[in-house]
Amino acid sequence: MDITIRAALPAEYETLGDITARAYLGDGLLTYGEGDPYLARLRDVAGRAAAAEVLVAVLGDGRVVGGVTFAAPGSALCDIARADEAEFRMLAVAREGRGRGAGEALVRACIDRARAVEGVRRLVLSTTPDMPAAHRIYERLGFVRSPERDWEPVPELVLLTYGLAL
Repeated sequence: MDITIRAALPAEYETLGDITARAYLGDGLLTYGEGDPYLARLRDVAGRAAAAEVLVAVLGDGRVVGGVTFAAPGSALCDIARADEAEFRMLAVAREGRGRGAGEALVRACIDRARAVEGVRRLVLSTTPDMPAAHRIYERLGFVRSPERDWEPVPELVLLTYGLAL
């Protein structure tokens, strides 16, 4: 399948926000479902783009089927990254884009960006325990679990962490 990874265009922000919200809701990743306060942050692609780099996965026919936020060191969107680490967040792929390599292509693009940032030694991420397909992608690409950095952004939501030495 022909997939292009590129910077999200402002005209695509709403579409990507919807894809991200639907993916998190559909996968049961939000503690409070439709009432989860994090849903607004997932939909706020313009806000993320102001503080980090938002990438999209686009099919050959021009449809956006996924996206990710790449946060360089110092970005307000870094949750767990240290001074010499970049982080990616809010990786989401629409149902019609799953199984086509969009998720892996987005992760690879984040790896490439992290390698291009001077002084970055690791790329890190947080994920939920119930995302085995994503975990397989991370591990296939060389990410290693870092359980000592697992954390809870809200009570009873444990996030697993992974890191890739660059």
